[in-house]
Amino acid sequence: MSLEIALITGMSGSGKSVALRALEDAGYYCVDNLPPELLSAFLALEHQHHGNRVAIAMDARSGGSLAQVPQALQQQRTQGVVVHSIFLDATTDTLVRRFSETRRRHPLSHDEGLGLDGRRVLTQAIELERELLAELREHSHVIDTSAIRAAQLQGYIKGLMSALPQQLTLVFQSFAFKRGIPVDADFVFDVRMLPNPHYEPGLKDLTGLDAPVAEYLQQQAPVEQMQTHIAQFLEHWLKLLASNHRSYVTVAIGCTGGQHRSVYLVERLAAHFQPDWATLRRHREMDARALP
Repeated sequence: MSLEIALITGMSGSGKSVALRALEDAGYYCVDNLPPELLSAFLALEHQHHGNRVAIAMDARSGGSLAQVPQALQQQRTQGVVVHSIFLDATTDTLVRRFSETRRRHPLSHDEGLGLDGRRVLTQAIELERELLAELREHSHVIDTSAIRAAQLQGYIKGLMSALPQQLTLVFQSFAFKRGIPVDADFVFDVRMLPNPHYEPGLKDLTGLDAPVAEYLQQQAPVEQMQTHIAQFLEHWLKLLASNHRSYVTVAIGCTGGQHRSVYLVERLAAHFQPDWATLRRHREMDARALP
């Protein structure tokens, strides 16, 4: 069996420890904050002693040496290693709130050469971290943790690990515009102009997963047109995306509350593409509501 690597990187406070615990529960041998210079030697050693599934967390504490990680991962791929590179992100406001609530210090908040008595304000540290991790983010599948709970993130991570290796995976995600646009989306489609089941008797408290809502939306010509247009757009570009060595493409569908129209279209589009592409479904608002 070939070696399988899950590399977890991202912004401080975005949930890397949660993701690492999910991978540990899934049977991965996990290590946190591995120096990038040791990546190749570590993988060779772990393949001999801890089996075939390894999860590694890296962050900005590794400094400028992170720039060499994408090339090192590509070298591993050429040797037959299955690589899942996941970048956890969140909005600056969300990260500021999380650090304020936990009273933790940001790992880049001290630097004697940058004034302010050696201390950056938190937002400056976050923006510096974005700059340091920009290239690594570009080569990874991004998950926006701003509006999801820890249990949701764990489920998303396990879902990604179950996707077929070396194959482009389509991630369809419904969301509510009132709770913000997911920063991890490659494509965002606004479907708020479509007929809204929220205002139909008996449908308000249901979701796009329920048959009465689906039947109502199937009868609406604009809904069918929107589904066709999105599908045609993706069909036109997917092969080119796959040929560009993309592992994941996230398609976000947004409506007002993230319960009816966006959920229905995510389900329909995922079913449409499933015969030809690996697909994953996420319902950001509904998944959160379903948790205890």
